[in-house]
Amino acid sequence: MNSLWISLQFFFLILAELTVLFLAISTLVGLVFEYVSDETVQRWVARKGWLGNVMGAIIGAATPFCSCSTIPMTVGFLRAGVPFGATMSFVLASPLLNPIILTMFLALLGWKACLAYGVVTFVASVLAGIVLEAAGFAKEVRNVRISGGAHKKEKLPTFRRKLRRAFSGAWGDFRGVLLFLIIGVAIGAVIYGYVPGDFVVRVAGPDNPIAIPVAALVGVPLYVRAETVIPIGLALTQKGMSLGAVIALVVGGAGMSIPEMSMLASIFKVRLVGVFVGVVFVTAVAAGFVFNAV
Repeated sequence: MNSLWISLQFFFLILAELTVLFLAISTLVGLVFEYVSDETVQRWVARKGWLGNVMGAIIGAATPFCSCSTIPMTVGFLRAGVPFGATMSFVLASPLLNPIILTMFLALLGWKACLAYGVVTFVASVLAGIVLEAAGFAKEVRNVRISGGAHKKEKLPTFRRKLRRAFSGAWGDFRGVLLFLIIGVAIGAVIYGYVPGDFVVRVAGPDNPIAIPVAALVGVPLYVRAETVIPIGLALTQKGMSLGAVIALVVGGAGMSIPEMSMLASIFKVRLVGVFVGVVFVTAVAAGFVFNAV
């Protein structure tokens, strides 16, 4: 009964905290983008050279989009003549590095985990775009047209109406991830209340040299959202799992969700999708080892 009570406390506390964070950050970002047009975003990302990759990663990091919005935006970039490398930096940064994930890291796992995760995933997004373009993967893009998801926003005259639409979008996104959030928090609550700490330390503690690559290998085929993995990671760290392994698990799991995988396959050829999965895995391992090193 004591373990059940501990698990229930963890579940309701973390679920409430993540709900507030998700809605607040999503509304704030949505409000900012009420004042930034799609054409302006495309112009920022279309810069020549490595600056385009940096801007692609920044825009990806600033947008807490689900794949249903990310993929049409990716197609819009390519059709507008945005360089392939900058577009790929955006595609990698969008699911891995956004205000919601960073805020969850900061609130639940601390500023060191947040900083390590943010720096490594941002640098990896920029470098991945540069390398993929230099390697000639631009020819692996299919010539397709995707309808829906990307449309021009009606210009609203007042701040109150903009705020209302930003919150409406945040609420819609929250409803879309609520099930994943509940599942992640529930699994984390069970781990927190029932899994022995010495077992977690033995399997994935700081002294296990293969914990990080194994966590990345587990995360990539899971294809789960960061909102699901981070609460699980919180419970595992409190049981003794190294934060490097947790970060590797989050990057591997969040870098490729099932919807994004299927939608990427509709605009990229199989070879490029496979390489992209490999990039996510390498990023996950690098992020884990960098955190443990610092």
